[in-house]
Amino acid sequence: MKIEKDLEDFEAIGDDHISTSSETPLRNDAFKLSNDEKMDIIKDDVHHIMETLGLDLTDDSLKGTPNRVAKMFVNEIFGGLDPKRKPKASTFDNKYKYGEMLVEKNITLYSTCEHHLLPIVGRAHVAYISNGTVVGLSKMNRIVDYYAKRPQVQERLTIQIVKELQEVLNTQDVACIIDAKHLCVNSRGIRDIESSTVTSEFGGKFKDKDTKREFLDYIKLETTF
Repeated sequence: MKIEKDLEDFEAIGDDHISTSSETPLRNDAFKLSNDEKMDIIKDDVHHIMETLGLDLTDDSLKGTPNRVAKMFVNEIFGGLDPKRKPKASTFDNKYKYGEMLVEKNITLYSTCEHHLLPIVGRAHVAYISNGTVVGLSKMNRIVDYYAKRPQVQERLTIQIVKELQEVLNTQDVACIIDAKHLCVNSRGIRDIESSTVTSEFGGKFKDKDTKREFLDYIKLETTF
């Protein structure tokens, strides 16, 4: 698979494209307000934006939009900012003594680009090699979903998924590849609907060339890293 680079959009973003940390940048007072208080403020802000654009908010189709957007931001697409929603990833003893890699591929991923607040849509492929413990398969999907539900940079998202599973499983032998389309590239700016972005993070044994190749063979991603 050919990895396309949108140089024009990259230059427009400038240094803001480079994440300074693998942690999502949050203020110290990020959780001072309740979710209801946040929704009330966001509703007013969206109302103001729509009015500024010249929309008639007395229209039946539009008058509920500020409230719908506020609820969507807090409860849905940015719900991963709330640490209370972090999935509890219970682990179990590897009683089967399974020593090969376990791969969960084609995990549906919906996130939001933090530069334009437009959707990121794609697939995540996650793998690990047990160090004595295993995690429920659905928890891998839930971890991807949790970190995706926040304003994101794809590079950061990939790293966050790997770090979380490394901590849960007490092993460095975790890998993640994400292949996703960014609507800030596909629907605006250069408007290239064919290009997608591929990011990867390989930990522990996955840095070994043969192990990495085995993972890529499992997910049938025809690219080089």
